[in-house]
Amino acid sequence: MQAFEYIDAKTVSEAVALLDDKGEKARILAGGTDLIVQAREGRRTLDWMIDIKSIPEVNALDYDSETGLTLGAAVPCYRIYDDDAICNAYPGLVDATKIIGGTAIQGRAGVGGNLCNASPAADCIPPLIVLNAICVIAGPNGLSEISVEEFCTGPGQTALAKGEMLVSLKLPAPQQNSSSYYLRFIPRNEMDIAVVGAGASVTLDEAKERIVSARIALGAVAPTPLFAEEASALLSDREISDDAIDEAAQAAQAIARPISDMRGTSEQRTHLVGVLTRRALNGAIQRVKDTA
Repeated sequence: MQAFEYIDAKTVSEAVALLDDKGEKARILAGGTDLIVQAREGRRTLDWMIDIKSIPEVNALDYDSETGLTLGAAVPCYRIYDDDAICNAYPGLVDATKIIGGTAIQGRAGVGGNLCNASPAADCIPPLIVLNAICVIAGPNGLSEISVEEFCTGPGQTALAKGEMLVSLKLPAPQQNSSSYYLRFIPRNEMDIAVVGAGASVTLDEAKERIVSARIALGAVAPTPLFAEEASALLSDREISDDAIDEAAQAAQAIARPISDMRGTSEQRTHLVGVLTRRALNGAIQRVKDTA
């Protein structure tokens, strides 16, 4: 592995100053499950590795039924699915955190790191998109916010500018009669990269017979995870039916831009978008119906 300087940052402002000084030669270390592998294999060149695990803001995990969830950028996956209130409020996010690597990886890897790694196939990003998550970013000019669907700009690339870091994610409180769902297709039974991933959230009416609103997001079918905005809009104020869900699934397929690689062909991925979108929507709808 290349030589680098390790720095244990104690505050957000200290980390930002270090990032601003070194630019691309400095990298944030939180879980390290991606960064350490990249540095060892020579795919990431760096002079400074800035450990942020001592910073209180990036370790925050606070849920309130009225105001929603604050999820620090360094919070590991296991803390999310170990919290019953979060599991009930954001099941789609929990679906993703339970399938990232194995148990050992989930003890280190976090949602924030999964987002900042900006893989098109990242499991946490579609659920964050459908849950309307907002990125809280710190930089030399203070704090700013952008939606998760704006954060990834290309494979391994994000909207973070020089000196900026992700501090936390904010998820609004779930509405009444709403739920979410995430699933993926992988070649093996576990611990593999998504060939296609699909997330959905729905809000139903009081009778749980109509869809008030929905959000659909896709992974591994474009250079960045996708918010299927038009497909989502097709479900607004629609009676729950196979026809409505099929229309949305077809609209989701229409925005997919998959490649062919060793894990699947573009044709297979396009087909899977339709299958997984239907399953994600039906899964989210069923979760609402299963609640008292």
